[in-house]
Amino acid sequence: MSSGFTLVELVMVIILIGVLSVLGIGLFTRSSAFSPLLTTQQLQSATLLAQQAALAGQPNVSLAIEHPAGGEPVFKAQFDSDGSGSNLPFIIQEFSLPEGEVSLTINSLSPPQTVDFNKRGAPEDGTNRTIVISGESNFTICLSSLGAIYQGYQGACNG
Repeated sequence: MSSGFTLVELVMVIILIGVLSVLGIGLFTRSSAFSPLLTTQQLQSATLLAQQAALAGQPNVSLAIEHPAGGEPVFKAQFDSDGSGSNLPFIIQEFSLPEGEVSLTINSLSPPQTVDFNKRGAPEDGTNRTIVISGESNFTICLSSLGAIYQGYQGACNG
């Protein structure tokens, strides 16, 4: 009596490996599809870091949003270490994405823009902001005048 795999079993394993390979390659070749989502998450993170610094009593806390033409989106949570405005800002955290097909608008305007935060962690100017991040898919981030940051519903900020 001999033991081993039958020809049918071997062919089935080869077919399964082929199907899994095709699915795996498809997931890796669509890497640009998640760039707007990654940008959205990095922007939310940078905003929360800036708000925490403002709540902790750091002077002149801001979030700088930049996206130079042909360059990469950059988000900087920063503050002026001595409050004088004469020094270069201390960068709490900086996020950037590799160049790609991602564009940003803030209240329908292109960056650069800076959001200054008060001691309560809210935007200093009391303005609501709608940040749209576009690429293969679109995401909307809302920053309320009270400092709440949340994802927009169906591309709009309600409230």
